[in-house]
Amino acid sequence: MLKVLFIASECTPFAKTGGLGDVIESLPIALRERKIDARVIIPKYSNIPAKYKKEMVHKKTFTVPVSWRQEYGGLEVLQHEGITYYFLDNEKYFKRDGLYGYFDEAERFSYFCRGVLECLPYLEFKPDILHCHDWHTGLIPLFFKTFYQQQPFYQNIKTVFTIHNLKYQGVFPMEILDDLLGLDGSFKGDEGVEFYGKVNFMKTGIVYADKITTVSETYAEEIKTAYFGENLDGILRKYEGKLQGIVNGIDYKKYNPETDPHIYVNYRSSVVKKQQNKTKLQEDLRLPVKDVPLLAMVSRLTRQKGLDLLNYILDELLALDVQLVILGTGEPGYEQALREAAERHPQKMKAYFMFNDALAHKIYAGADLYLMPSLFEPCGLSQLIALRYGALPIVRETGGLKDTIVSYNEQTGEGNGFSFTNFNAHDFLYTIKRALDFYNNRRPIWNKLFKNAFKVNFSWNNSAQVYIALYEDLLTKEEVKGKSRLKLF
Repeated sequence: MLKVLFIASECTPFAKTGGLGDVIESLPIALRERKIDARVIIPKYSNIPAKYKKEMVHKKTFTVPVSWRQEYGGLEVLQHEGITYYFLDNEKYFKRDGLYGYFDEAERFSYFCRGVLECLPYLEFKPDILHCHDWHTGLIPLFFKTFYQQQPFYQNIKTVFTIHNLKYQGVFPMEILDDLLGLDGSFKGDEGVEFYGKVNFMKTGIVYADKITTVSETYAEEIKTAYFGENLDGILRKYEGKLQGIVNGIDYKKYNPETDPHIYVNYRSSVVKKQQNKTKLQEDLRLPVKDVPLLAMVSRLTRQKGLDLLNYILDELLALDVQLVILGTGEPGYEQALREAAERHPQKMKAYFMFNDALAHKIYAGADLYLMPSLFEPCGLSQLIALRYGALPIVRETGGLKDTIVSYNEQTGEGNGFSFTNFNAHDFLYTIKRALDFYNNRRPIWNKLFKNAFKVNFSWNNSAQVYIALYEDLLTKEEVKGKSRLKLF
Protein backbone atom coordinates (compact mmCIF):
# COMPACT_ATOMS: atom_id res chain seq x y z
CA MET A 1 0.00 0.00 0.00
CA LEU A 2 1.29 3.44 -0.97
CA LYS A 3 1.99 5.55 2.14
CA VAL A 4 1.80 9.36 2.08
CA LEU A 5 2.37 11.79 4.96
CA PHE A 6 0.77 15.21 4.50
CA ILE A 7 2.74 17.93 6.28
CA ALA A 8 1.07 21.31 6.74
CA SER A 9 0.65 24.23 9.11
CA GLU A 10 -3.13 23.74 9.38
CA CYS A 11 -5.88 21.21 8.91
CA THR A 12 -9.64 21.36 9.43
CA PRO A 13 -11.19 20.72 11.97
CA PHE A 14 -8.20 21.22 14.27
CA ALA A 15 -6.71 24.51 13.07
CA LYS A 16 -7.74 26.56 10.04
CA THR A 17 -7.34 30.07 8.64
CA GLY A 18 -8.29 29.41 5.01
CA GLY A 19 -8.62 26.97 2.14
CA LEU A 20 -5.35 25.19 2.96
CA GLY A 21 -6.95 23.67 6.06
CA ASP A 22 -9.85 22.33 3.99
CA VAL A 23 -7.54 20.71 1.43
CA ILE A 24 -5.42 19.02 4.11
CA GLU A 25 -8.61 17.58 5.59
CA SER A 26 -10.33 16.43 2.41
CA LEU A 27 -7.57 15.20 0.08
CA PRO A 28 -6.25 12.53 2.50
CA ILE A 29 -9.83 11.27 2.93
CA ALA A 30 -10.19 10.96 -0.85
CA LEU A 31 -6.85 9.13 -1.07
CA ARG A 32 -7.81 6.82 1.77
CA GLU A 33 -10.95 5.83 -0.13
CA ARG A 34 -8.61 4.73 -2.94
CA LYS A 35 -6.57 2.44 -0.66
CA ILE A 36 -3.75 4.94 -0.10
CA ASP A 37 -2.49 5.13 3.50
CA ALA A 38 -2.60 8.92 3.79
CA ARG A 39 -1.87 10.55 7.17
CA VAL A 40 -1.40 14.13 8.35
CA ILE A 41 0.95 15.96 10.73
CA ILE A 42 0.52 19.57 11.92
CA PRO A 43 1.75 21.58 14.93
CA LYS A 44 -0.12 21.11 18.20
CA TYR A 45 -1.46 24.66 18.56
CA SER A 46 -2.99 25.76 21.86
CA ASN A 47 -6.28 26.74 20.19
CA ILE A 48 -7.02 23.25 18.83
CA PRO A 49 -10.47 22.51 20.32
CA ALA A 50 -10.28 20.80 23.72
CA LYS A 51 -12.42 17.86 22.60
CA TYR A 52 -9.68 16.83 20.16
CA LYS A 53 -6.84 17.44 22.62
CA LYS A 54 -8.51 15.07 25.09
CA GLU A 55 -8.46 12.28 22.50
CA MET A 56 -4.77 12.68 21.63
CA VAL A 57 -2.41 9.94 22.78
CA HIS A 58 1.20 10.80 23.63
CA LYS A 59 3.42 8.57 21.50
CA LYS A 60 7.03 9.71 21.94
CA THR A 61 9.28 12.36 23.47
CA PHE A 62 12.45 13.25 21.54
CA THR A 63 14.77 16.18 20.84
CA VAL A 64 14.74 18.38 17.76
CA PRO A 65 17.92 20.13 16.57
CA VAL A 66 17.35 23.77 15.58
CA SER A 67 20.92 24.49 14.48
CA TRP A 68 22.90 24.51 17.76
CA ARG A 69 19.78 24.27 19.97
CA GLN A 70 18.24 21.04 21.21
CA GLU A 71 14.49 21.58 21.62
CA TYR A 72 11.77 19.40 23.11
CA GLY A 73 9.64 17.41 20.72
CA GLY A 74 6.44 15.62 21.64
CA LEU A 75 4.57 13.36 19.22
CA GLU A 76 0.83 12.94 19.77
CA VAL A 77 -1.59 10.88 17.70
CA LEU A 78 -5.34 10.96 17.09
CA GLN A 79 -7.68 8.87 14.99
CA HIS A 80 -10.46 10.97 13.47
CA GLU A 81 -12.97 9.83 10.85
CA GLY A 82 -10.70 7.08 9.57
CA ILE A 83 -7.55 9.19 9.23
CA THR A 84 -4.48 9.13 11.51
CA TYR A 85 -3.41 12.61 12.57
CA TYR A 86 -0.10 13.41 14.26
CA PHE A 87 0.63 16.57 16.22
CA LEU A 88 4.08 17.97 16.95
CA ASP A 89 4.04 19.37 20.47
CA ASN A 90 6.26 22.18 21.73
CA GLU A 91 4.69 24.82 23.97
CA LYS A 92 7.54 27.27 23.44
CA TYR A 93 6.59 27.57 19.76
CA PHE A 94 2.91 26.66 19.56
CA LYS A 95 1.23 27.55 22.87
CA ARG A 96 0.01 30.91 21.56
CA ASP A 97 -3.15 32.55 20.30
CA GLY A 98 -3.76 31.94 16.63
CA LEU A 99 -1.51 30.20 14.16
CA TYR A 100 0.68 32.85 12.54
CA GLY A 101 2.03 36.36 12.78
CA TYR A 102 4.76 36.08 15.43
CA PHE A 103 8.23 37.67 15.49
CA ASP A 104 9.95 34.26 15.59
CA GLU A 105 8.05 32.72 12.65
CA ALA A 106 11.31 31.56 11.04
CA GLU A 107 12.31 29.67 14.18
CA ARG A 108 8.85 28.20 14.77
CA PHE A 109 8.59 26.67 11.32
CA SER A 110 12.28 25.71 11.06
CA TYR A 111 11.60 23.73 14.22
CA PHE A 112 8.43 22.23 12.74
CA CYS A 113 10.21 21.10 9.55
CA ARG A 114 13.11 19.55 11.46
CA GLY A 115 10.77 18.06 14.07
CA VAL A 116 8.66 16.29 11.45
CA LEU A 117 11.75 14.61 10.01
CA GLU A 118 13.02 13.66 13.46
CA CYS A 119 9.74 12.01 14.47
CA LEU A 120 9.31 9.84 11.35
CA PRO A 121 10.90 6.71 12.91
CA TYR A 122 8.37 6.88 15.77
CA LEU A 123 5.21 6.92 13.63
CA GLU A 124 5.09 3.11 13.14
CA PHE A 125 4.51 4.08 9.53
CA LYS A 126 7.25 4.75 7.00
CA PRO A 127 5.92 7.12 4.32
CA ASP A 128 6.89 6.64 0.69
CA ILE A 129 6.03 10.29 0.03
CA LEU A 130 6.44 13.38 2.21
CA HIS A 131 3.82 15.75 0.78
CA CYS A 132 4.69 19.27 1.99
CA HIS A 133 2.30 22.21 1.71
CA ASP A 134 3.15 25.92 1.39
CA TRP A 135 6.11 27.85 2.77
CA HIS A 136 5.80 26.64 6.35
CA THR A 137 7.06 23.23 5.18
CA GLY A 138 9.43 24.44 2.47
CA LEU A 139 12.58 23.53 4.42
CA ILE A 140 11.65 19.84 4.64
CA PRO A 141 12.99 18.81 1.19
CA LEU A 142 16.27 20.64 1.96
CA PHE A 143 16.65 19.23 5.48
CA PHE A 144 15.74 15.78 4.19
CA LYS A 145 18.43 15.76 1.49
CA THR A 146 21.05 17.40 3.71
CA PHE A 147 20.65 15.64 7.06
CA TYR A 148 18.53 12.48 6.64
CA GLN A 149 18.54 10.93 3.18
CA GLN A 150 21.65 8.81 3.74
CA GLN A 151 20.34 7.22 6.95
CA PRO A 152 18.92 3.69 6.39
CA PHE A 153 15.39 4.48 7.65
CA TYR A 154 14.98 7.48 5.34
CA GLN A 155 16.19 5.94 2.09
CA ASN A 156 13.79 5.81 -0.88
CA ILE A 157 11.45 8.47 0.55
CA LYS A 158 10.45 11.13 -2.01
CA THR A 159 9.28 14.72 -1.46
CA VAL A 160 6.42 16.62 -3.09
CA PHE A 161 5.94 20.35 -2.45
CA THR A 162 2.57 22.00 -3.17
CA ILE A 163 2.24 25.75 -3.67
CA HIS A 164 -1.21 26.86 -2.49
CA ASN A 165 -0.51 30.58 -2.74
CA LEU A 166 2.79 31.90 -4.10
CA LYS A 167 2.26 35.32 -2.55
CA TYR A 168 3.11 34.05 0.94
CA GLN A 169 6.71 32.82 0.84
CA GLY A 170 8.30 32.94 4.30
CA VAL A 171 11.20 35.35 3.68
CA PHE A 172 13.64 35.97 6.54
CA PRO A 173 17.11 37.54 7.14
CA MET A 174 20.13 35.58 5.89
CA GLU A 175 21.42 35.32 9.48
CA ILE A 176 19.04 32.42 10.09
CA LEU A 177 21.00 30.22 7.61
CA ASP A 178 23.50 29.24 10.27
CA ASP A 179 21.64 30.28 13.43
CA LEU A 180 18.37 28.38 12.78
CA LEU A 181 18.97 26.11 9.81
CA GLY A 182 22.47 24.94 10.74
CA LEU A 183 23.71 25.39 7.17
CA ASP A 184 26.87 27.01 5.78
CA GLY A 185 27.37 29.53 2.99
CA SER A 186 27.37 26.87 0.27
CA PHE A 187 23.56 26.87 0.46
CA LYS A 188 23.35 30.51 -0.61
CA GLY A 189 22.91 31.64 -4.18
CA ASP A 190 20.40 31.02 -6.95
CA GLU A 191 20.68 27.25 -6.58
CA GLY A 192 20.02 27.37 -2.85
CA VAL A 193 17.85 29.17 -0.34
CA GLU A 194 18.82 32.74 -1.23
CA PHE A 195 16.27 35.28 -2.45
CA TYR A 196 17.50 38.89 -2.84
CA GLY A 197 19.95 38.44 0.03
CA LYS A 198 17.45 36.69 2.30
CA VAL A 199 16.32 33.13 3.01
CA ASN A 200 13.07 32.15 1.26
CA PHE A 201 11.28 29.04 2.56
CA MET A 202 8.99 28.80 -0.49
CA LYS A 203 11.90 28.99 -2.92
CA THR A 204 13.73 26.34 -0.89
CA GLY A 205 10.82 23.93 -1.31
CA ILE A 206 10.74 24.61 -5.06
CA VAL A 207 14.48 23.99 -5.51
CA TYR A 208 14.89 20.88 -3.35
CA ALA A 209 11.59 18.95 -3.70
CA ASP A 210 11.45 16.00 -6.10
CA LYS A 211 8.14 17.25 -7.52
CA ILE A 212 6.29 20.58 -7.30
CA THR A 213 2.54 20.89 -7.67
CA THR A 214 0.15 23.79 -7.50
CA VAL A 215 -3.59 23.89 -7.24
CA SER A 216 -4.79 24.46 -10.80
CA GLU A 217 -3.39 24.06 -14.30
CA THR A 218 -3.82 27.73 -15.19
CA TYR A 219 -2.09 28.89 -11.99
CA ALA A 220 0.84 26.57 -12.78
CA GLU A 221 1.28 28.48 -16.05
CA GLU A 222 0.58 31.93 -14.56
CA ILE A 223 3.24 31.69 -11.84
CA LYS A 224 5.94 31.25 -14.50
CA THR A 225 5.21 34.83 -15.64
CA ALA A 226 6.43 38.05 -14.07
CA TYR A 227 2.88 39.31 -13.37
CA PHE A 228 1.89 36.37 -11.18
CA GLY A 229 5.32 35.01 -10.25
CA GLU A 230 5.95 37.12 -7.12
CA ASN A 231 9.65 37.32 -8.12
CA LEU A 232 9.92 33.53 -8.23
CA ASP A 233 8.89 33.18 -11.89
CA GLY A 234 12.51 32.71 -12.99
CA ILE A 235 13.13 29.82 -10.62
CA LEU A 236 9.76 28.28 -11.55
CA ARG A 237 10.62 28.45 -15.23
CA LYS A 238 13.93 26.79 -14.44
CA TYR A 239 12.20 23.92 -12.63
CA GLU A 240 9.08 23.76 -14.79
CA GLY A 241 9.93 20.17 -15.69
CA LYS A 242 8.93 19.07 -12.18
CA LEU A 243 5.95 21.47 -11.87
CA GLN A 244 2.40 20.22 -12.35
CA GLY A 245 -0.99 21.89 -11.83
CA ILE A 246 -3.73 19.77 -10.21
CA VAL A 247 -7.04 21.49 -9.49
CA ASN A 248 -8.36 21.27 -5.93
CA GLY A 249 -11.66 19.60 -5.14
CA ILE A 250 -14.13 19.98 -2.29
CA ASP A 251 -15.62 17.43 0.08
CA TYR A 252 -18.95 16.46 -1.52
CA LYS A 253 -20.20 14.92 1.72
CA LYS A 254 -19.57 18.08 3.73
CA TYR A 255 -20.98 20.36 1.02
CA ASN A 256 -24.14 18.53 -0.01
CA PRO A 257 -27.44 20.43 -0.22
CA GLU A 258 -29.33 17.12 -0.06
CA THR A 259 -28.08 16.36 3.47
CA ASP A 260 -26.54 19.61 4.78
CA PRO A 261 -27.75 20.09 8.40
CA HIS A 262 -26.99 23.83 8.32
CA ILE A 263 -29.38 24.90 5.56
CA TYR A 264 -33.09 25.57 5.92
CA VAL A 265 -34.47 23.17 3.30
CA ASN A 266 -32.54 20.27 1.78
CA TYR A 267 -32.66 19.98 -2.00
CA ARG A 268 -30.98 18.39 -4.97
CA SER A 269 -31.47 20.68 -7.96
CA SER A 270 -34.88 22.13 -7.15
CA VAL A 271 -35.58 25.73 -8.12
CA VAL A 272 -38.52 25.79 -5.68
CA LYS A 273 -36.53 24.55 -2.68
CA LYS A 274 -33.64 26.85 -3.52
CA GLN A 275 -36.15 29.72 -3.40
CA GLN A 276 -37.36 28.51 0.02
CA ASN A 277 -33.79 28.72 1.35
CA LYS A 278 -33.52 32.22 -0.04
CA THR A 279 -36.77 33.33 1.62
CA LYS A 280 -35.67 31.97 5.00
CA LEU A 281 -32.26 33.64 4.64
CA GLN A 282 -33.90 36.97 3.81
CA GLU A 283 -36.08 36.63 6.93
CA ASP A 284 -33.13 35.76 9.18
CA LEU A 285 -30.99 38.60 7.84
CA ARG A 286 -33.90 41.06 7.97
CA LEU A 287 -33.87 41.77 4.28
CA PRO A 288 -37.17 42.39 2.48
CA VAL A 289 -38.64 39.06 1.40
CA LYS A 290 -39.10 39.42 -2.34
CA ASP A 291 -38.03 37.79 -5.56
CA VAL A 292 -34.98 39.85 -6.47
CA PRO A 293 -31.52 38.46 -7.28
CA LEU A 294 -29.57 37.75 -4.09
CA LEU A 295 -25.81 38.18 -4.56
CA ALA A 296 -23.31 36.82 -2.06
CA MET A 297 -19.65 36.69 -1.14
CA VAL A 298 -18.11 34.48 1.57
CA SER A 299 -14.46 35.42 1.61
CA ARG A 300 -11.35 36.79 3.19
CA LEU A 301 -11.66 40.53 2.64
CA THR A 302 -8.37 41.23 0.90
CA ARG A 303 -7.08 42.81 -2.30
CA GLN A 304 -6.47 39.35 -3.74
CA LYS A 305 -10.19 38.59 -3.57
CA GLY A 306 -11.12 41.59 -5.72
CA LEU A 307 -12.50 43.81 -2.96
CA ASP A 308 -11.20 46.89 -4.78
CA LEU A 309 -13.50 46.12 -7.71
CA LEU A 310 -16.47 45.43 -5.48
CA ASN A 311 -16.06 48.59 -3.40
CA TYR A 312 -15.73 50.71 -6.54
CA ILE A 313 -19.09 49.57 -7.95
CA LEU A 314 -21.05 49.04 -4.72
CA ASP A 315 -23.34 52.06 -4.90
CA GLU A 316 -23.98 51.59 -8.61
CA LEU A 317 -24.72 47.89 -8.00
CA LEU A 318 -27.05 48.58 -5.09
CA ALA A 319 -28.97 51.14 -7.15
CA LEU A 320 -30.25 48.10 -9.05
CA ASP A 321 -33.05 45.89 -7.78
CA VAL A 322 -30.77 43.41 -5.99
CA GLN A 323 -29.74 42.28 -2.52
CA LEU A 324 -26.16 41.62 -1.36
CA VAL A 325 -24.84 39.55 1.56
CA ILE A 326 -21.16 39.46 2.54
CA LEU A 327 -19.58 37.22 5.19
CA GLY A 328 -15.89 37.28 6.08
CA THR A 329 -13.04 38.98 7.86
CA GLY A 330 -10.00 40.74 6.52
CA GLU A 331 -8.25 44.06 6.13
CA PRO A 332 -9.78 46.85 8.24
CA GLY A 333 -10.09 49.25 5.31
CA TYR A 334 -12.24 46.83 3.33
CA GLU A 335 -14.36 45.98 6.36
CA GLN A 336 -14.98 49.68 7.00
CA ALA A 337 -15.95 50.40 3.39
CA LEU A 338 -18.41 47.49 3.38
CA ARG A 339 -19.82 48.47 6.78
CA GLU A 340 -20.50 52.00 5.53
CA ALA A 341 -22.11 50.70 2.33
CA ALA A 342 -24.39 48.43 4.36
CA GLU A 343 -25.39 51.43 6.49
CA ARG A 344 -26.18 53.45 3.34
CA HIS A 345 -28.30 50.60 1.92
CA PRO A 346 -29.85 48.82 4.94
CA GLN A 347 -32.70 47.32 2.89
CA LYS A 348 -30.37 45.88 0.26
CA MET A 349 -27.07 44.90 1.86
CA LYS A 350 -25.91 43.01 4.94
CA ALA A 351 -22.27 42.50 5.93
CA TYR A 352 -21.02 40.21 8.72
CA PHE A 353 -17.38 40.42 9.76
CA MET A 354 -16.79 37.02 11.34
CA PHE A 355 -16.19 33.37 10.58
CA ASN A 356 -19.46 31.44 10.84
CA ASP A 357 -19.57 28.11 9.01
CA ALA A 358 -23.29 27.49 9.53
CA LEU A 359 -24.19 30.94 8.17
CA ALA A 360 -21.83 30.40 5.22
CA HIS A 361 -23.75 27.25 4.24
CA LYS A 362 -27.07 29.12 4.51
CA ILE A 363 -25.71 31.88 2.27
CA TYR A 364 -24.55 29.44 -0.41
CA ALA A 365 -27.96 27.75 -0.30
CA GLY A 366 -29.90 31.02 -0.47
CA ALA A 367 -27.84 33.02 -2.97
CA ASP A 368 -28.62 33.27 -6.68
CA LEU A 369 -25.22 34.64 -7.70
CA TYR A 370 -21.82 34.31 -6.08
CA LEU A 371 -19.20 37.05 -6.56
CA MET A 372 -15.50 36.17 -6.93
CA PRO A 373 -13.70 38.93 -8.88
CA SER A 374 -10.23 37.87 -7.74
CA LEU A 375 -7.03 39.68 -8.69
CA PHE A 376 -5.43 36.23 -8.67
CA GLU A 377 -6.74 32.89 -7.46
CA PRO A 378 -4.50 29.79 -7.28
CA CYS A 379 -7.57 27.54 -7.25
CA GLY A 380 -10.43 28.86 -5.17
CA LEU A 381 -12.87 26.66 -3.30
CA SER A 382 -15.76 29.10 -2.87
CA GLN A 383 -16.81 28.97 -6.52
CA LEU A 384 -16.89 25.14 -6.31
CA ILE A 385 -19.06 25.26 -3.18
CA ALA A 386 -21.33 27.84 -4.84
CA LEU A 387 -21.85 25.52 -7.83
CA ARG A 388 -22.65 22.66 -5.48
CA TYR A 389 -25.52 24.74 -4.03
CA GLY A 390 -26.71 26.21 -7.34
CA ALA A 391 -25.41 29.75 -6.74
CA LEU A 392 -24.02 30.78 -10.13
CA PRO A 393 -20.48 32.19 -9.83
CA ILE A 394 -19.38 35.48 -11.38
CA VAL A 395 -15.59 35.25 -11.57
CA ARG A 396 -12.55 36.85 -13.13
CA GLU A 397 -10.72 34.54 -15.52
CA THR A 398 -7.60 33.78 -13.50
CA GLY A 399 -6.03 30.66 -11.99
CA GLY A 400 -8.46 28.00 -10.85
CA LEU A 401 -11.45 30.24 -11.57
CA LYS A 402 -10.62 30.03 -15.27
CA ASP A 403 -10.25 26.23 -15.00
CA THR A 404 -13.55 25.60 -13.23
CA ILE A 405 -16.08 28.24 -14.37
CA VAL A 406 -17.30 28.26 -17.97
CA SER A 407 -19.01 31.53 -18.85
CA TYR A 408 -22.46 31.03 -20.36
CA ASN A 409 -22.36 30.84 -24.16
CA GLU A 410 -25.67 31.80 -25.77
CA GLN A 411 -24.76 30.04 -29.02
CA THR A 412 -23.98 26.61 -27.52
CA GLY A 413 -25.96 26.77 -24.26
CA GLU A 414 -22.84 25.70 -22.37
CA GLY A 415 -21.76 27.31 -19.15
CA ASN A 416 -22.00 27.12 -15.37
CA GLY A 417 -21.54 30.79 -14.50
CA PHE A 418 -20.27 34.12 -15.81
CA SER A 419 -16.77 35.51 -16.21
CA PHE A 420 -14.77 38.53 -17.27
CA THR A 421 -11.11 38.88 -18.26
CA ASN A 422 -9.66 42.23 -17.19
CA PHE A 423 -9.23 43.36 -13.59
CA ASN A 424 -11.62 46.23 -14.21
CA ALA A 425 -14.56 47.35 -12.07
CA HIS A 426 -16.81 48.21 -15.03
CA ASP A 427 -16.16 44.84 -16.68
CA PHE A 428 -17.18 43.26 -13.38
CA LEU A 429 -20.36 45.34 -13.19
CA TYR A 430 -21.19 44.63 -16.84
CA THR A 431 -20.90 40.88 -16.17
CA ILE A 432 -23.16 41.16 -13.11
CA LYS A 433 -25.74 43.02 -15.20
CA ARG A 434 -25.54 40.31 -17.87
CA ALA A 435 -26.31 37.68 -15.24
CA LEU A 436 -29.15 39.78 -13.81
CA ASP A 437 -30.70 40.04 -17.26
CA PHE A 438 -31.04 36.25 -17.45
CA TYR A 439 -32.54 36.15 -13.95
CA ASN A 440 -35.03 38.95 -14.58
CA ASN A 441 -35.92 38.61 -18.27
CA ARG A 442 -34.90 35.19 -19.56
CA ARG A 443 -35.86 32.80 -16.82
CA PRO A 444 -35.79 29.61 -18.98
CA ILE A 445 -32.09 30.25 -19.69
CA TRP A 446 -31.49 31.05 -16.02
CA ASN A 447 -33.11 27.75 -15.01
CA LYS A 448 -30.95 25.89 -17.54
CA LEU A 449 -27.83 27.49 -16.06
CA PHE A 450 -29.03 26.56 -12.58
CA LYS A 451 -29.34 22.92 -13.71
CA ASN A 452 -25.90 23.09 -15.36
CA ALA A 453 -24.34 24.04 -12.03
CA PHE A 454 -25.35 20.67 -10.61
CA LYS A 455 -23.99 18.67 -13.55
CA VAL A 456 -20.31 19.44 -12.97
CA ASN A 457 -18.28 17.41 -10.48
CA PHE A 458 -15.50 19.04 -8.52
CA SER A 459 -15.26 16.43 -5.80
CA TRP A 460 -11.77 15.06 -5.11
CA ASN A 461 -12.46 11.99 -7.31
CA ASN A 462 -10.51 13.08 -10.37
CA SER A 463 -7.77 15.06 -8.62
CA ALA A 464 -7.03 12.27 -6.13
CA GLN A 465 -6.36 9.94 -9.06
CA VAL A 466 -3.96 12.49 -10.56
CA TYR A 467 -2.08 12.76 -7.26
CA ILE A 468 -1.83 8.96 -7.03
CA ALA A 469 -0.38 8.82 -10.54
CA LEU A 470 2.15 11.51 -9.59
CA TYR A 471 3.21 9.61 -6.43
CA GLU A 472 3.52 6.32 -8.30
CA ASP A 473 5.49 7.94 -11.11
CA LEU A 474 7.97 9.38 -8.60
CA LEU A 475 8.50 6.02 -6.93
CA THR A 476 8.69 4.10 -10.21
CA LYS A 477 11.39 6.45 -11.51
CA GLU A 478 13.36 5.84 -8.32
CA GLU A 479 13.10 2.06 -8.77
CA VAL A 480 14.19 2.27 -12.41
CA LYS A 481 17.07 4.54 -11.41
CA GLY A 482 18.13 2.07 -8.73
CA LYS A 483 18.08 -0.90 -11.16
CA SER A 484 20.12 0.98 -13.75
CA ARG A 485 22.70 1.79 -11.09
CA LEU A 486 22.97 -1.89 -10.21
CA LYS A 487 23.70 -2.82 -13.81
CA LEU A 488 26.74 -0.55 -13.81
CA PHE A 489 28.60 -2.66 -11.27
